[in-house]
Amino acid sequence: MLITEVSLRDGLQIEPVVVPTADKVRFGEMLVDAGFRHLEVGSFVNPERVPTMADTAEVVAGLAGRSATLHTLVLNERGAHRAVEAGATHARLVMSASEGHSRSNSGVSTEEAMQRLARAAEVLHDAGIRTEGCIATAFVCPFDGDTPVERVVRVARHYERIGVDVLHLADTIGAASPSDITRAVTAVRDVFPVERIGLHLHSTYGMADANAWEAYRLGVRRFDAALGGLGGCPFAPGATGNIAADDLIHLFHREGVDTGIDVSKVGELREHLAGLVGHPLPSALAKVPAVPAEVRR
Repeated sequence: MLITEVSLRDGLQIEPVVVPTADKVRFGEMLVDAGFRHLEVGSFVNPERVPTMADTAEVVAGLAGRSATLHTLVLNERGAHRAVEAGATHARLVMSASEGHSRSNSGVSTEEAMQRLARAAEVLHDAGIRTEGCIATAFVCPFDGDTPVERVVRVARHYERIGVDVLHLADTIGAASPSDITRAVTAVRDVFPVERIGLHLHSTYGMADANAWEAYRLGVRRFDAALGGLGGCPFAPGATGNIAADDLIHLFHREGVDTGIDVSKVGELREHLAGLVGHPLPSALAKVPAVPAEVRR
């Protein structure tokens, strides 16, 4: 089981407050100390559009050498060059399966995004950077409605052609149901083996945990999550927070699935993150005064 903690990127990107770089690095160190071995730490995107990500290179440098894999987001060739200059070792390429979100999020059509990411992948591969591919709005788009699974498979095949190692399906606005998860994961398994498929879930309609369990039942073992359920896409109207890492860890541990995370530190980490952003976080566990050890197990 692999949980990538995404608070430093997908959590903070939508926040009005800009967390200082030193505080981001310290929080990353705390995550590693708690057992998180994969962190999404920032994105190489236009800092004018997403000012909270302007210091991604500095965060990468600050966390380099820790016992964790650091993932960064890349949307185009320029971002790929910035990732190389920053010394990134792992990058995630992102494109939308739906036209409406593609134009809102990246300013181009899905077809244009494919061409752009092919060039970005070449830059990353030439530099020896491991690449993963994320399909945004893989289930529902805030502009176009339900995303046809054929469009998801088309993007998955493009990612396979340009040599990405792992494919992530993103429920960008948190509107998917377990049957949507089954349909999409089953379809893309013809392109990527299930051990190379991950889920990036949001919890707008309260179905994220059910969706995660359905994906696990299908053989998926890679999940993105943010402590406390922080985050959301600034270019997807109605999007709310990520699936809460604390809730997801609790679910898996109760079902006897080892995540490698020290659950005794999760509550402290969540409260520390709430202090950084200046407001309470919406996870279910954040509303529980204390979770007994026999329940956490």
